[in-house]
Amino acid sequence: MAETPLLSARDVWKAFGGVQAVAGVSLELPRGEVRALIGPNGAGKTTLLNLLTGQLSCDDGVVLFKGERISGLPPERIWRRGISRTFQITATFSSLTTLENLQVAILSHQGRSRDLVSRAVQLAREPAMDFLRVVGLDDQADKVCATLAFGDLKRLELAIALANGPELLVLDEPTAGMAPQERLDLMALAVDLVRERGVTLLFTEHDMDVVFSVAHRITVMHQGRIVAEGTPQAVRDNPRVQAVYLGIFADSGSADPDGKPCSK
Repeated sequence: MAETPLLSARDVWKAFGGVQAVAGVSLELPRGEVRALIGPNGAGKTTLLNLLTGQLSCDDGVVLFKGERISGLPPERIWRRGISRTFQITATFSSLTTLENLQVAILSHQGRSRDLVSRAVQLAREPAMDFLRVVGLDDQADKVCATLAFGDLKRLELAIALANGPELLVLDEPTAGMAPQERLDLMALAVDLVRERGVTLLFTEHDMDVVFSVAHRITVMHQGRIVAEGTPQAVRDNPRVQAVYLGIFADSGSADPDGKPCSK
């Protein structure tokens, strides 16, 4: 009997006015996989991630986590079930220190948010320091986030996303705005951390060097639909993928290499 996928989307749809951002997408994500979700700007990648993690509700279709429906649940309940994520724009508390950001995340996971009303300097300090060590930020524990370098902010966000002990980590363009080597270093760190913790990873990324260096499998979106999926080599050699990235698919709905109309 086949193992139930950790995450599955079944024929999910999302439109904004007359724009069909996600058009009947289905995918399955097995445990332990590092999956890249790629596609040109406007392909629907971030919208799909928002549907999977509850930031948006599906117009149709269903999202399952460990075989149970999560579509329709608010993001905080999905987070508590074991799905954590980061966003394209960094979302730390800029007036708090690096350590305090981790303390907030850990206390929230422990259901102790009310403790933040009182003096919380020592609460969850040791586990927070442990997370800073694994991302190489322990020497900046007392630095206010507003003063951190951009690459350090990205590493802090990764630590915060892991603070609730997720089974699935979702990263939306985690290396955006970073230098090429910083991108490779951050994703190598992320992959090492999820492997150590038995966490499944789903990420979007525009840097193909990053994608092909870390992904087990790649899912390719174009105009709200999945047009290819497979190993990095299979995706690299796929003529449909080559066509998407060369701009051969017309936004007006001309035929794709299979002779089917492209969705608008």
